[in-house]
Amino acid sequence: MTTLSTDILAELEKQAIELPSWAFGNSGTRFKVYGTPGTPRDPFEKIADAAQVQKYTKLAPSVALHIPWDKVSDYSELRRFAQDHGVELGTINSNTFQDDDYKFGALTNEDPAVRRKAIDHHLECIEIMNQTGSRDLKIWLAEGSNYPGQADIRGRQDHLQESLQEIYAQIGDDQRLVLEYKFFEPSFYHTDVPDWGTSYVQVAALGDKALVCLDTGHHAPGTNIEFIVMQLLRLGKLGSFDFNSRFYADDDLIVGAADPFQLFRIIYEVIRGGGYGNPDVAFMLDQCHNVEDKIPGQIRSVLNVQEMTARALLVDTAALTAAQKSGDVLAANAVFMDAFYTDVRPALAEWRESRGLAGDPMAAFAASGYLATIAEERVGGTQAGWGA
Repeated sequence: MTTLSTDILAELEKQAIELPSWAFGNSGTRFKVYGTPGTPRDPFEKIADAAQVQKYTKLAPSVALHIPWDKVSDYSELRRFAQDHGVELGTINSNTFQDDDYKFGALTNEDPAVRRKAIDHHLECIEIMNQTGSRDLKIWLAEGSNYPGQADIRGRQDHLQESLQEIYAQIGDDQRLVLEYKFFEPSFYHTDVPDWGTSYVQVAALGDKALVCLDTGHHAPGTNIEFIVMQLLRLGKLGSFDFNSRFYADDDLIVGAADPFQLFRIIYEVIRGGGYGNPDVAFMLDQCHNVEDKIPGQIRSVLNVQEMTARALLVDTAALTAAQKSGDVLAANAVFMDAFYTDVRPALAEWRESRGLAGDPMAAFAASGYLATIAEERVGGTQAGWGA
């Protein structure tokens, strides 16, 4: 059995992966949202479910909120509830894509009244951050156009920068603005923040507390995502990850499901660039569990990230550097492949048990009966889901 050195285990101790509250609500395709027994009915129940992932893995110490989906009357109460369940409140995500006023854009809209409304929403999110103790305000914009000539694509960039400047001015000393990008959907001719370069240009103009969020599902097929990771780390502008997996587009599937080798390569570049164990680079999941149970889906996801991190830490960097410098193509590739093909699962199970955790968190959670309990208890009310 492969053994993991004490140095690697010490590195794995640093791992923390934030969970998205919305992953515990109902979701589906663009055609249908599916209901599941026991689905949370409010943010408190979402946090209780997220706490189960932390309980069985010790990999998920915080939960990201989405506003207005997770609005409550007392955020101090929600924060205490989270802490009582062994987790903290994390990133605050804004939402400017489910209001009729934002049909033609929010922060980029030609109408100054609509832009004002969108800016005020983000200022509200910052006030929520002040109450929850959250560091990051994450902004994803479903903005753009569907037809050539429909929009002034240059003018929209100017509107975006002006809007972001006003939001950024209210970010606290210990807070950050993180701008996510996505190359298409729901805008199909042009998207206002379609790639890492546009996000980088926008946040670079704001200041040091503005960074880029990289969602692993938000790229065209064939994109070398680890190259983008390298560049953003090199530029000091990689603020966070949204980990998920895709076969075709923004599928939001369990991370590592489609291409575990890609996840391995990404994490290697994070380690190579000094982003691993670095509080300035946040790891978060952004997934929707449509056909699988949500809590086990999140458990499987964080375990996938942990496994690929362990494999990436096994790369013999001295041998890799020597092969690269000597131009030995096959030797360099073999160093990578040897680490990737190493089965670290038994060693990770043994390590978990040494820390008082179940060697198989998936099986331990299934045996707990938690899913049956919440299915029985959460009757009545409205299940949380997209837009709820």
